[in-house]
Amino acid sequence: MAVTLFEAIWAQVRHNLTLTDVAFAMLLLFFTRVAIQRLTTKGPMLWPILGIIPTFFVHRDNAYDWVADSTARCGGTFPYRGMWLGRSNGIVTADPAIVEHILKTRFANFPKGRYYQERFADFLGEGIFNADGRLWREQRRAATAEMHSARFTSYSAGTVTDLLRRKLLPLLDELSAAAAAADLQNILLRFTFDNICTAAFGVDPGCLGTRELPDVPFARAFEEATELSLFRFIVPPFIWKPMRLLNVGTERRLKTAIQTVHAFAEKTVSDRRTELQKLGSLDERSDLLSRLMNADSTSVSFSDKLLKDFCISLILAGRDTSSVALVWFFWLLHRHPHVETRIVDEITRIVKKRYCCDSDDIVFTVDEVKKMEYLHAALSESLRLYPSVPIDFKEAAEDDMLPGGTAVRKGWRVIYSMYSMGRAEAVWGRDCREFRPERWMSASAEEGGLFVGESPFKYAVFNAGPRLCVGKRFAYVQMKMVAAAVLRRYRVVVAEGQVVAPKLTTTLYMRNGLTVTFKRREIY
Repeated sequence: MAVTLFEAIWAQVRHNLTLTDVAFAMLLLFFTRVAIQRLTTKGPMLWPILGIIPTFFVHRDNAYDWVADSTARCGGTFPYRGMWLGRSNGIVTADPAIVEHILKTRFANFPKGRYYQERFADFLGEGIFNADGRLWREQRRAATAEMHSARFTSYSAGTVTDLLRRKLLPLLDELSAAAAAADLQNILLRFTFDNICTAAFGVDPGCLGTRELPDVPFARAFEEATELSLFRFIVPPFIWKPMRLLNVGTERRLKTAIQTVHAFAEKTVSDRRTELQKLGSLDERSDLLSRLMNADSTSVSFSDKLLKDFCISLILAGRDTSSVALVWFFWLLHRHPHVETRIVDEITRIVKKRYCCDSDDIVFTVDEVKKMEYLHAALSESLRLYPSVPIDFKEAAEDDMLPGGTAVRKGWRVIYSMYSMGRAEAVWGRDCREFRPERWMSASAEEGGLFVGESPFKYAVFNAGPRLCVGKRFAYVQMKMVAAAVLRRYRVVVAEGQVVAPKLTTTLYMRNGLTVTFKRREIY
């Protein structure tokens, strides 16, 4: 009887229901959902069907600051949901405890994941930057052994020194003499590209030259392949996958760029393999490709394809990170001249300890830059506020419970924002948004203070846990050698009136570059 009565009531309601009633009911449901969300979480608005996408679109021009503000309002973590049926769900966090959980405590349960790997698969293949499991461990072990060796440390420092003397400083001399403005980001990207290619492949692509900066097809193709691979993270797979299948639009350009990059890398590997077979050894070479190939018989066996993939990953990791970090560093020094003065004073004290015949040499040795504690602190502080990789993410292999009680399901992504962590009062204190290198010093530079590091889970600029960047030492040496040489000879003057803002990519480029001039400094 009850069922019959219910059916009769529903039939009456359905008969009298109008489109206006349906629309009103849906609107009421939507606002009820919004109210519930506002009461239960302070995270960004999650829209029906479209999830977080409309909210993200509104804030696309200031996405990193929006995420920083959102995580701060939510106590460090908020959930997100992508487009309905897009299977894109997870959390965004700036909580060091969660970062430690996914990068160390439960490392095995949070790999790169399929979502990340399939978007970079065409470009990076199975290289260390895109690998998980056994392939990652083997490349990691080999890279750590070679990159931390005294031989590679000496060789890579030599490549920086050579490029400084032969390319960068002569170019800056020319620009300074002509009082010409230049894009510092472009110059430093070219410098680090030449350096990482020389360190990884033993080949200088010749990106940096005179004021008429050369067009290098390999470098241009590498940059385009990087940008277009990242485009796959922005558009849903039901758009970019058919484009790839049909070879149209951005996917056609990506395929062409990748072919150019791979052709260069394959030829380099093939030529080096021929050289090894001819000579029987590559002991005379110290670049990473040669060392891995030479050690092939006594360690893990690297196929030519894996060597190619490995070196391309290394170039991707080493090209952008150091150059972008230096661009933000010089911009911050322009805004904080007292910090620049202290760095120059530190450099001058080290120069005065040299023998007299070396006092005019403005290129510093590895031992000298190791003593530049305040410069190290200033670079670290710059990276805290403007990390070269502003966000990263891992994918849950199985259901998990994060510190603080947040549950994540299998396939969900945990996005951790280094940019947000650097601006989190709960992590760095009330002065978290200030550029203050002193926070890294045990005492003032004048009093012989030493650099004091922080937990890598609080300061995940170089990643942390088992995936801690194997090139961290290489990056600091390169940055300090470049910064010290430039600051010893020049003041880097930032042109007034330009808009300085981050570009929305996986590397924190300045959106419009950084126009500067170089004023010759009185050397004393």
